Amino acid sequence: MSVKIVLVAACALIDADGRVLLAQRPEGKPMAGLWEFPGGKIEHGERPEETLIRELREELGITVSEACLAPLTFASHAYPDFHLLMPLYVCRRWEGTITATEGQRLAWVKPNKMRDYDMPPADVPLVSHLMALL
Repeated sequence: MSVKIVLVAACALIDADGRVLLAQRPEGKPMAGLWEFPGGKIEHGERPEETLIRELREELGITVSEACLAPLTFASHAYPDFHLLMPLYVCRRWEGTITATEGQRLAWVKPNKMRDYDMPPADVPLVSHLMALL
């Protein structure tokens, strides 16, 4: 039996007050309404850092330097039809103003309040790592 592995890169953007940005998955996407860390699928031939630079520009209208992306941890989660492998990076510096360019809802959340937000199963274990960091 072969399992489809899906590689996704995610980023915990952290502001000066120690809050983390969560984005709500828009209607029409799988797991719509759940809150997640911004990011996206790693394209063929792309490194995770390149994925985040591209996705953060597309989804939030900000410019992130690769030097400002620090790997924190990763998620490995079996969904019914695929297995998700997702490195989580931390970023504290970016250029531009964060804007919901795809109409998604955004929330700045203190790590100890993140469990109040419904998240995809793969994202849930990442919260404790952010709580330990912040």
